[in-house]
Amino acid sequence: MPSKEDLALGIVDFLQSSLADGTVSEDDKDSVEVAIQCLTDVFKVDLSKRDTVLGAQSLLSIFQAFEKVRDSRAKASAASAEHPTPAVPADPSEVDKANAEELKSQGNKFVSMKDYPAAIESYTKALALDPTNKIYYSNRAAAYSASGKHDMAVKDAESALEIDEKYAKAYSRLGLAKFALGDAEGAMEAYGKGIEIEGNGGSDVMRRGYETAKARVEEDLQSAVPEDAENNRSAAATANRGAGGFPDFSSLAGMFGGAGGAGGMDFASLMNNPQISQMAQQFMSNPGAMQGLLNNPSIRSMADRFRNGDVPSMSEMMSDPSIADLARSFMGGNNDNNSA
Repeated sequence: MPSKEDLALGIVDFLQSSLADGTVSEDDKDSVEVAIQCLTDVFKVDLSKRDTVLGAQSLLSIFQAFEKVRDSRAKASAASAEHPTPAVPADPSEVDKANAEELKSQGNKFVSMKDYPAAIESYTKALALDPTNKIYYSNRAAAYSASGKHDMAVKDAESALEIDEKYAKAYSRLGLAKFALGDAEGAMEAYGKGIEIEGNGGSDVMRRGYETAKARVEEDLQSAVPEDAENNRSAAATANRGAGGFPDFSSLAGMFGGAGGAGGMDFASLMNNPQISQMAQQFMSNPGAMQGLLNNPSIRSMADRFRNGDVPSMSEMMSDPSIADLARSFMGGNNDNNSA
């Protein structure tokens, strides 16, 4: 192990080299030479041991090598902190494996008895002894699903797949748990991978799971209302409205002999009349008003005249008390006027 004398020898050697290579200015040479003499006297430096202590190196080269090692370790430490390496469990002993298998068997018995909490506890103890066993994770996932803890089942199924990505049964556990959580698409994907690994179209269980998940995905797609379909319905609703956004008065127009032309009434022109427009708005707010109008005897009589080409004038129509009262009722003529 280097002594303080060896370190002092390295410093003296560095100072002498600095004098020789011109690192030290002429003004500072005297000061450096005094320092060399002081160190030599205090630490009993024997310059004849220089090659034995330092060899081909110098104090400066040793320090530069130290800096490189220090920087390299600092970078490695920073990288490790940013991307920590997951702990790799130690391989279980043969005794631990045997005890874990016994706990797994106990867990299987509890599952057959439908005692799922006890089964989960047994599988958990087995995993504590052998955390590298994919079957323990898969079995515990099944017990979690049977207990309704499907989120935990997903984690265990994924842990089993981290150990062995070709473990088909883990995909079955994963598909069941995801389907129960409402992720039909994720379930379908899990079952699909399981079928692919099993080959030959997969097992009956895997195929049934896949078809069930697929049917749910298709149902969800059908139940969703596409934006285009919604727009089409809005367009159809608009088409069923007349000028100015009023309802389609086709039944009323038919009673009067058509929407316009010879012997008929021009409803487009009528809708431009403010009074008729107000009546139309009343019809919109009172669906039963249209039926009442069609059943009015005076209206039916007037409609017969329209169909026969005998179109009455507005003053003639309003001279009929029944029609005039009907008009006033829609024009707001029946407001309460009993205020003081």
